[in-house]
Amino acid sequence: MNSDEDLHLAHHMAGLAAKISLRYLNLGDLRPQNKQDGSPVTSADHRIERELRALIDRMRPQDAFTGEEFGTSGGGPRRWFVDAIDGTRSYLAGTPEWGTLIGLTHEGSAGLGLVCAPVLQRRWWAVSGHGAWTCGPPGVPHRVSVTGQNRLCRASVGIWPPPQRMPEGHCRTAAARIAAQAANTLPALDPTGRASTVSDPPKPSTGSGTCHGGLLVATGQLDAFLLVGGGPWDVAPLVPIVREAGGAFTDLDGRDRFDTGTALFSNARIHDELLDAVRTAT
Repeated sequence: MNSDEDLHLAHHMAGLAAKISLRYLNLGDLRPQNKQDGSPVTSADHRIERELRALIDRMRPQDAFTGEEFGTSGGGPRRWFVDAIDGTRSYLAGTPEWGTLIGLTHEGSAGLGLVCAPVLQRRWWAVSGHGAWTCGPPGVPHRVSVTGQNRLCRASVGIWPPPQRMPEGHCRTAAARIAAQAANTLPALDPTGRASTVSDPPKPSTGSGTCHGGLLVATGQLDAFLLVGGGPWDVAPLVPIVREAGGAFTDLDGRDRFDTGTALFSNARIHDELLDAVRTAT
């Protein structure tokens, strides 16, 4: 398979997911439930993942598939990662910043990523070596790129969840250390590391026209974004988009891995400084 064919299939998957999610939303047939971790899931999440899994079984029978709701099927060097609805709380609340995440890896390397936000009528995508792109009304694709900020002390950093919501331990300490060294954070934090604006701060993407904090880095709206507790379906699709926009990605230990529960996206210029802040966290 070549990259053009894979990208075409990813766009087809995104179109199918958008059709299903909007249909369920318009019918009000969401039937939300809480998963074991307390996060919500809807009938639309389940339907989208089943449909996309079946599509890959037909179109790419040799490829593996990993989804947030139903786990992993298949084996081999190529694997599709899908988050049927990223931002389910926004989906349930009727706000537009939710979407479908689609990623493709080969032997553990993330080479294709696509994010579709149906209500915003926008997509972001990248294939390794071909740049990062977005398209929305009026429908003309254009490239996206990261910021040029080269100092953490002048940088804007998104952190999710806020440090005070993280369990005690290294991730919470590292997040607080990054927040202390950055010029500002999203959501805003006071000097103690607690959210300073509202008791229940929204994700960094809320109000920005995106549905994933990593996209804020790729599109130059944030200098860095730290995600703690995300699954590989939350991270793998964003890795090619951020890198092709000129940015960098590692986990909190500086490894090129998207399955460790931590993800650090940046404009690349401040990535080493971010990792230095993590290493000095006590």
